[in-house]
Amino acid sequence: MPERPHTVAPLKYAWIAIAAAVATIAIKSTAYLLTGSVGLLSDALESLVNLAGAVMALAMLTVAGRPEDEDHAYGHGKAEYFSSGFEGGLIAIAALGIAAAAIDRLITPRELHQLGIGLAVSFSAALVNLGAALVLLSASKKHRSVTLEASGHHLLTDVWTSLGVLAGVGLVFISGKVWLDPIVALVFAANIFVTGWRIVTESVRGLMDASLPAEEIARIKSVLARFETDEVRYHALRTRRAGTLRFVTMHVLVPGAWSVKQGHDLVDTIERELHEALPSLSIIIHIEPIEDPAAWADQGL
Repeated sequence: MPERPHTVAPLKYAWIAIAAAVATIAIKSTAYLLTGSVGLLSDALESLVNLAGAVMALAMLTVAGRPEDEDHAYGHGKAEYFSSGFEGGLIAIAALGIAAAAIDRLITPRELHQLGIGLAVSFSAALVNLGAALVLLSASKKHRSVTLEASGHHLLTDVWTSLGVLAGVGLVFISGKVWLDPIVALVFAANIFVTGWRIVTESVRGLMDASLPAEEIARIKSVLARFETDEVRYHALRTRRAGTLRFVTMHVLVPGAWSVKQGHDLVDTIERELHEALPSLSIIIHIEPIEDPAAWADQGL
């Protein structure tokens, strides 16, 4: 069986997220202090959430990187789901805070100041987040890390939010209608909340051992189909994911007259081709005699 590759994303990516969060907090806070815009305040508050999420990601990636031990025979990969779930929850809470601030500003309007400088300062923060988000999303695909994926999407959401807030403040700058500022903040609060809810949902799916995505299961079945004959069948295919690792179990039915070596060679070939189709697989195959009626008892799985 191929050696299991390194399955945890390097911690340097978590530090990139932390650095981006600290930088944008400073930049966006400056923009808010210059303008008094609740939209820019909401943007700065979300960067505080980014920082908390990034610190959590660093902690959970450290835990996930620990090797298997007697108490965790399947490794510590699921720690990543705690990080992504935590970050998703923070995103949703931040959205509610932004909405509350926007409603208060609708009720009690306030004139905005130095909008031109504030817009320029806030735009620079969006560029910082965009660069960090692209790096994290690229790394999440390379290392199959749900933590980096959540952090990357969080930062990318922050970019779109910043651009939306900038558009709202820009409309105030052009039209002089200060009520546009909280309205834009409310719209983007709703968008942020949806993103947070989606991240939390995906984390719960991972913690509840949901099956692999349909596309990955189809690739597994495509490999298995190449081995099916009148004498060889499979069923009871189960899949799940824990962080960067994928787990697959199944029953393979072969003629009872086969030798142990014949069965082992078949399983070894199946495992090798499955590893080629999907890296980072942990595979368990149970061999049963195809003539035994009991072997078909769980064929519905």
